[in-house]
Amino acid sequence: MLALAVPLLAGCQPPHPAGELVVASRSSLESVDPVDVTTFAGTQLLSALGDPLYASDASGRLQPRLATALPRFSGGGLVARISLRQDVRFQDGSRFDAAAMVFSLQRFLALAKVSYLLDGRVASVAASGPFELELRLKRPCASLAAVLSSINLTPVSPRAYRAHGRRSLRDRFVGTGPYRLAAFTPQQQRLLPFAGYWGAPPSNRGLSLVTLSNSTALFGALLSGEVDVLLSSGLDSDQQKDLHRRAGRGSLVEGIGPAVEIGYLTLRSDQPPLANPDLRRALAYGLDRRLINERVSYGMRDPLRSLVPAPLPGSEPPSWPAYDPARARALFRKAGYCQAQGPGRSRRLSLPLSFRSNVPADRLFALTWQAQLQRDLGDCISLEITGIESTTAYRQLGAGAFPLILLDWSGDYPDANAYLQPLLGCGRAQGNRCLAGDSAASGSFWTAPGLEAELAALESERGQARQQRVTRIQERVAAASPYLPVWRVPPRAWAQPWLAKPQFDGSGRLVLQALHRRFQAGGPQAGGLQAGGAQAGRPGAVAARGASAPRASLPPAQGSTAPAAAARPQVPARSGVTP
Repeated sequence: MLALAVPLLAGCQPPHPAGELVVASRSSLESVDPVDVTTFAGTQLLSALGDPLYASDASGRLQPRLATALPRFSGGGLVARISLRQDVRFQDGSRFDAAAMVFSLQRFLALAKVSYLLDGRVASVAASGPFELELRLKRPCASLAAVLSSINLTPVSPRAYRAHGRRSLRDRFVGTGPYRLAAFTPQQQRLLPFAGYWGAPPSNRGLSLVTLSNSTALFGALLSGEVDVLLSSGLDSDQQKDLHRRAGRGSLVEGIGPAVEIGYLTLRSDQPPLANPDLRRALAYGLDRRLINERVSYGMRDPLRSLVPAPLPGSEPPSWPAYDPARARALFRKAGYCQAQGPGRSRRLSLPLSFRSNVPADRLFALTWQAQLQRDLGDCISLEITGIESTTAYRQLGAGAFPLILLDWSGDYPDANAYLQPLLGCGRAQGNRCLAGDSAASGSFWTAPGLEAELAALESERGQARQQRVTRIQERVAAASPYLPVWRVPPRAWAQPWLAKPQFDGSGRLVLQALHRRFQAGGPQAGGLQAGGAQAGRPGAVAARGASAPRASLPPAQGSTAPAAAARPQVPARSGVTP
């Protein structure tokens, strides 16, 4: 099937015009309206078509974009005024001003799927001058500029959206960004430079963002030259490793962005068996992040012991404990497990672990952790793993369907509270049980007295005091362990060798307007690939070389008295190619 990948791709995508680049990923897109967008593919597209008021640069610093300076606060921190650029036009020629920003924010509050960004913070929006925006806040918000850096808050043209003030516009976009949307389908979007852009023009003549159905198709399309740039999202670990090695040899160019995505385990804390905090802490000590990271991603992800990823303030020092199977065993014993029940038998906790079956790394994580626990604590616990499609998992999460499940999260803006509030917020509680709110929707159902007040205080604090509060909150959560951070995921992009190194912004999105050729394809450094066409020779053989040898079994645990390890699970077979 691998040998068929590249020839089939030629029939899936139309040829792209000379000078335009093709950027591929696995995520399709049903709507380009900011009020609908919730996925990485959507925010990646919006970042090319629109501008936020503020943006995070590659080092994590906030910079004004459509704003000219940071917000000015008055009225005890409840009134924020923001000065806007006066040289910006929408892609339909109309003027960007405070009235347009008010229209866009009011539309966002009325329609957006992620309206929670503003709902709990903003009481009203108004134009206090032709180019001055006024926000009246429900409570002081020190991180307001960070919140307003969310690309979902990019303004849209009131002229173009007048008939869509109360309904979404799925297949058109009129904003202020460096590209205009020339064509849209869920599988392909064509972007052309916007001649009236207020900032630096794109370094390329245009882009096609395309979706391919599976990892094998993506991998083969890059190596054949069918696509110019490939995003790592949805790509199997084996193939990411292969592309990383090729980049090291100079046959591809690799760019790595800041790790804004975290992977974590959610433990349902209000029902047996994990209502017992000793069992949750035992799992925390029994998670060998470093080994799992090497086995699942070949070290291309970073082990994580914090809900807040670096370099955000509050990410250090790590709050969750390091791997310690002896401490884990002691806690399992305290809960009544690992106890002998006759010759060669002991009482073991049988615990279901769910993973998203359509996310390649999730299955490998589940298989690897299952084997690691069998090796180190096999007389104490047995994981029973089950795959479930991601949309089904998200739908059932708030209903408490999963005692233990692996998920991921990317903050909507670069701030610690963008990671803590969505997992810990609770609007109605009974003791340590969250009855309604973010914690219940996230599947842990955990809270603690005073925690909601701590989260609210983060909104108004600044500097060292705020960082200390972030640390205290995480230490409190780590002690209860309703969540176990696993890893953070740096986004990667691989480009053909004649292209410049891909760049990422501070939100982990590829800077599409920076993509450009360093030299003409087919030159001495191009590695034999031709722009927009297959490599000479048998393209199927190129794709087949991406298959890696099976990884070895888990190494024996040092000083372990647990039963012998099971063999390392094999990498799952690749699915067929569907154009």
